[in-house]
Amino acid sequence: MNTVRTSPHIHGPLRTDKAMLLVIAALAPSALWGVWAFGLRALLVLAVSIAASLLTEYLLGLVSKEFTLRDYSAAVTGLLVGMNMPPEIPLYIPVIASAFAIAVVKWTFGGLGCNWMNPALAGRVFVFFSFTSQMSSFTLPRWLQLDAVSSATPLSAMKTAVTAGAAGRSTDLLAGTIPNTDFAVAVADKLGISPYAVDAFFGNVGGCIGEVSSLLLLAGGIFLIAAHIITWRIPVIYIGSFAILSWIFGGIPYGLGAFSGEILVPVFSGGLMLGAFFMATDWVTTPTTPKGEIIFAAGCGFFTFLIRYFGSLPEGVSLAIILMNIITPTIDRFVKVKPFGYVKKPREKKEAKA
Repeated sequence: MNTVRTSPHIHGPLRTDKAMLLVIAALAPSALWGVWAFGLRALLVLAVSIAASLLTEYLLGLVSKEFTLRDYSAAVTGLLVGMNMPPEIPLYIPVIASAFAIAVVKWTFGGLGCNWMNPALAGRVFVFFSFTSQMSSFTLPRWLQLDAVSSATPLSAMKTAVTAGAAGRSTDLLAGTIPNTDFAVAVADKLGISPYAVDAFFGNVGGCIGEVSSLLLLAGGIFLIAAHIITWRIPVIYIGSFAILSWIFGGIPYGLGAFSGEILVPVFSGGLMLGAFFMATDWVTTPTTPKGEIIFAAGCGFFTFLIRYFGSLPEGVSLAIILMNIITPTIDRFVKVKPFGYVKKPREKKEAKA
């Protein structure tokens, strides 16, 4: 990973193609879990998303006379688009999302390294607001259902309950709407936590193909941190700030008051883990300094909390990251690294004291 800093610069051996292959390897377990949970239809959605992304990249490469498929960035974009799709989504929707991500968000601004927001996130948000009904229709894992019928996610079920005027904790609000596995009930009884948090952690809930197993996403994120592809600051501070805000203020919409909000269910549900480790950490669209990364991550946590708990949508990860992508240039402008060997002049010291 090459991090932009003031000179002198240090050149690392890691190339873009190798980094992208490591990202694909980190995403693979959670993507495969989605295929196992939702069946071959999920595999078809992933394949179509990746193929559409690669084809769009190839066609635009013919126009610009640049062959860019070998850096695997388009494959990563297509995989992320597919992982952000519901299992039973009509196949033309991930095609549109992938084409939009590559053609409009990536290539319109100059290709890899020039886009101002994460292409996969942009593709997902574009089709979400264009095909809201299809993008909000989910199915349960195969072992929790008899037929491939629509089912609510924990986040959407709780949002519906609050909108209807219900109050209480997740275990009460979700009872009768989403089934629990026997394993989750047994573990929850021993640990004194919600069984929905256990199922969401292991991947026994409905949702998008690649976001349901927080355990595998966490493992993939740790792998990327260990491989020095991403830093720990953005995912840890993003998830941590969201968890703190959920604990302090998250109980208010549910009639529980301050400092009574749940942490595990909202952290393990939805796209928080996928977004925090694999999309908020995009090299191009995030700040270039450690302090900037902290500000960026805290902003992502704040906006995710705000949209989820006080907005009309049950999920807010994609919009939160895009909002902070917009603010990234401003963060970089005001949060700068001191040049190597720089020493303040006497006049600057006096101005700083004043």
